[in-house]
Amino acid sequence: MLKTRFAAQIFGLASAALLSAGAALAADPGAVIRVGSLYEPQNLDNTAGAGQGINEAFNDNVYEALFRLNDDGSVTPVLAEKHDVSADGLAHTFTLKSGVTFHSGEPLTATDVKYSIERVTAETSKSSRKKSLASIDSIETPDDATVVIKLKSKSISLPYNLSYVWVVNDAAGDITGKEDGTGPYKLADWKRGSALSLEAFDAYWGEKPANAGAMFSYFTEAAALNNALLTDAVDVITSVQSPDALAQFEDTSAFKISEGKSTTKQIMAYNDRVAPFDNVKVRKALARAVDKKMLLEAIWGDRGMVLGSFVPPTDAWYEDLTSVDAYDPESAKALLAEAGFADGFTFTLETPNYDPHPITAEFLKAELAKVGVTVNIHVITANEWYTKVYQAKDFQATLQEHVNHRDVVFYGNPDFYWGYNNPQVTELVAAAEASDTDAQQADKLREANRIITEEAASNWLFLYPQIVVSNTKTTGYPLNGLNAQFFLRGITKE
Repeated sequence: MLKTRFAAQIFGLASAALLSAGAALAADPGAVIRVGSLYEPQNLDNTAGAGQGINEAFNDNVYEALFRLNDDGSVTPVLAEKHDVSADGLAHTFTLKSGVTFHSGEPLTATDVKYSIERVTAETSKSSRKKSLASIDSIETPDDATVVIKLKSKSISLPYNLSYVWVVNDAAGDITGKEDGTGPYKLADWKRGSALSLEAFDAYWGEKPANAGAMFSYFTEAAALNNALLTDAVDVITSVQSPDALAQFEDTSAFKISEGKSTTKQIMAYNDRVAPFDNVKVRKALARAVDKKMLLEAIWGDRGMVLGSFVPPTDAWYEDLTSVDAYDPESAKALLAEAGFADGFTFTLETPNYDPHPITAEFLKAELAKVGVTVNIHVITANEWYTKVYQAKDFQATLQEHVNHRDVVFYGNPDFYWGYNNPQVTELVAAAEASDTDAQQADKLREANRIITEEAASNWLFLYPQIVVSNTKTTGYPLNGLNAQFFLRGITKE
């Protein structure tokens, strides 16, 4: 490691010497951006349980939508040239941008958009946003350039929710191992378990990207990922998993550390359908038994923040709820006794095998042992987590990071993997979506979040810092990475 770091420092000094001598390097439009990540897609279809890795590689890179969720949280039109809303808010008419073609050469039509939305809302869809589009009653395509979405009830978030809907060629068929999007890049190759490469699409309808493509290299351990940047095997790491790693990149002549606004929350989610986690007192007891501040410091030092709920500060309905079920082991013991578990109980914690989950699991095991609760840690892969926990709902409790923006609405869906079911919350989430103004929506979701928090629906641990590290030759990458997006089109490399 010392030799590697020394080599990186020498490289940085040599680069600095060239620049000081007047040999400034220009951005290379033919460069391929080498991206290091821990999140390999499980497949290439975001409605088939592909995981966050597919958003990172494909969202707005390979596939586009009617709207884009930008890195600053704003929503802007992409494939929608025009958007009109009826007076009653129940009919949304979209005029499509002209001259757009898919990577296969087929032109974009309204039929493709209708097909794409119905992929997400289909009974077989595994999209986490399926429930968000449940207000859609019908989709009409009066001509090739016009899409009319008719709603059962008003949906203030429709443009936002449509930013999650990839527009796919309706003739593409099964896209779990291939693609046919309209984005600035097309799939070049995918070596499962290793790498995924994209190349610029020459017939792209919009502005040409600043590079020729990207190679995503996938790692299962954070140490190996970091070493890839140290040894110049990658240009940029999409998310650093521990503060200890940052010390390796302190040489500013060779590396650049950037911190954005995170929406990634690490939580211990319970299966609220099964005992003892169907008992609110048990859930509140476990929340009070964990010193979240100590956990955060153990993993991230002075970065990130302790969470009191599922809502991060970037959401308009955020409020500091860390005082609800704050750390209090004695109170935790008393609540367990009231719930009928004075002698504690034993449960299995399904733990993803990548950092920082195993570290968090051991910390939780030690903390909960202090109040008489025994934790059996079961380490699983990302694939196993999806099939066992998310799909089959066959678990007692699990660790997971939730990357999505504005995702507290998932607690309004009793069918979601954690099974939280409070009719009042479901009604508030629905009422928020039918709001006339953003302020009304925020008020309803703030009220819903207070109820969810008071009932300790899950154990919200901490908000990750959003840290991207690159070599000094690479610039223009997104800093916030909302929903694990990693926009490639503006990245340059000298």
